[in-house]
Amino acid sequence: MDAALRTRARIGHRALLLTTAVAPLAGWTVHAVALHRSLAATQKDPLTGLLRRDAYTARARRLLARHGDDTVVILADQDHFKAVNDRFGHAAGDTVLAATAARLTAWAGPAAAVGRLGGDEFAVVLVLPRDRRAQRLEQLVRMLHTPAVLDDGRTVDVAVSVGVATPDPLGIRDLSTLQRAADAALYDGKHTGRAVIATAGHARVPSVNGRRAGRPGTSTWGKAA
Repeated sequence: MDAALRTRARIGHRALLLTTAVAPLAGWTVHAVALHRSLAATQKDPLTGLLRRDAYTARARRLLARHGDDTVVILADQDHFKAVNDRFGHAAGDTVLAATAARLTAWAGPAAAVGRLGGDEFAVVLVLPRDRRAQRLEQLVRMLHTPAVLDDGRTVDVAVSVGVATPDPLGIRDLSTLQRAADAALYDGKHTGRAVIATAGHARVPSVNGRRAGRPGTSTWGKAA
């Protein structure tokens, strides 16, 4: 075999080895992409596109650990949601939930943790320095009380109760405790159209979701709807 033939044979053998090595690699790449997409899908709520509870919690804790006192924990609960379903149907209720989720996402920005905790309950953790909180929370209240437009063109009035907890006045950076305080503040201002700021008293409330005795003092941002 002359030199040219021997060279072509060696190149052909190397090409075969390279193809054999690359084929499994390409297969694993496709598998990895599919796995990543599947994992991302399991982390998102299918109706609203928000993070599910576990994914939200992980991101929220990272934000609290990294930014500390500059973070804000917000719980939002849809008001009169059963009445929307009863009057307009469940498809309308889904539209209202999706609209609320979109507004929370737009307000909080891409770096925030925005999750649907279940039903008509939402949570947000974001970096929001103290000197901007009043203005930004007033903006949030306005956004959340904008009517939602249904597929048939009808509009539905939207009302959302909001509770807010921040680490600096409470001296707490634990997500669960901050959420409990925000939830207690939310129920102090239920149906008022105001974002209620948790006090130290809210952080000591032993139970949430309105099943509690007493009404600790509150401070509020925003105007009644």
